[in-house]
Amino acid sequence: MYAIVNISGKQFKVEKDKTVYAPTMEGKEGAKVEFGEVLLTDDKGKVNVGTPIIKGAKVSGKIVEHGKGDKVIVFKKKRRKGYKVKNGHRQGYTKVLIEKITAK
Repeated sequence: MYAIVNISGKQFKVEKDKTVYAPTMEGKEGAKVEFGEVLLTDDKGKVNVGTPIIKGAKVSGKIVEHGKGDKVIVFKKKRRKGYKVKNGHRQGYTKVLIEKITAK
């Protein structure tokens, strides 16, 4: 069984006992989280599509860790003008272990 869930404005395909790297969210490591915006569920070929969400469906999980992703270098340059700017960015994430998918 899998589900498509909206987490912080992004859609993720989640399955039981799998991990998801979602945008940074509130909560300490080991805390339980629930996602109520389930857009689609698939149970052995039986697909249930929400309009836009499925009422009564939930995905439960546990926060495993908070961290930062790989560094992305942003380099801007205008030739013959003497303009150069170099910036780096590391996006934060929360690693969530999916424990249960409940669909009504």
